[in-house]
Amino acid sequence: MATTSQFRRIVILSVLAVVALGAIALTGFWHPNAPAEAMKMYLPAITLPTVIVAAAVDGINPCAFTVLLLFITAMLATMQAGGQSVNAIRARLLGQGGIYIAAVFLTYLALGIGLLKTLDFFTREHLPARFGALAAILFGLWMLKDFFLPDLGWRLQAPPQVGRMAQDMAKKATVPALIVGGFLIGLCTIPCSGAVYLGVISLLALQPSALLGYSYLVLYNLVFVLPLVVILIAASARPTLNRLAHWNLHHKEWVRLALGGGVVVMGLLILATV
Repeated sequence: MATTSQFRRIVILSVLAVVALGAIALTGFWHPNAPAEAMKMYLPAITLPTVIVAAAVDGINPCAFTVLLLFITAMLATMQAGGQSVNAIRARLLGQGGIYIAAVFLTYLALGIGLLKTLDFFTREHLPARFGALAAILFGLWMLKDFFLPDLGWRLQAPPQVGRMAQDMAKKATVPALIVGGFLIGLCTIPCSGAVYLGVISLLALQPSALLGYSYLVLYNLVFVLPLVVILIAASARPTLNRLAHWNLHHKEWVRLALGGGVVVMGLLILATV
């Protein structure tokens, strides 16, 4: 006789499977030859708010948030060991952290440009965007699986080695090391919240001009790093850093739930619209 835990697992997996199959069906059967005029009517109303909200949520994803805190902690420890004044440590931390966040921005932007260019290479019709939205939904469902059934299968998260490497780069506190650390964080966000990025890019691929699509992409990445900038400024004070680390420890799974659920909803809206 199945236990309560087994029954719960079956129900959760069944719901996720139904949503996944529904999204696959929606991709193929819902107005497969949507007219361009219909898309033009919906796109302006949904694109800008989607870009801003998705980027803000993406900016506090568990991977980037956790590794940034580790990065700041390592930098603070290195600077304090040098016997500098509090103001000097704060100024240096903000300067070096700014280099690090700029590297995150450029890495994430380069990834987005590559994906958007790939979609644009095939066609500017709606079909590639629909498959991009479908992939985003499936990854979002995987994130929901990680929340409800964390012990089942592989989790969408950055390898532990990435955090350790970023800490090592922070301890070196050189410009090349900071750039490498930012590059690593930009890459580590892919398994955590790449579904959000993919969903947005599938929407941007439908813009009436390439320039508009790339402009939205730059806006997305600026909003994406904004929470990291706020965290850097706040965490330059040790008590605040400790509070942020404590909050992240107790809420990162809820952030994962919000990301996963948001991606699924966004992907379904894109499929129903385009």
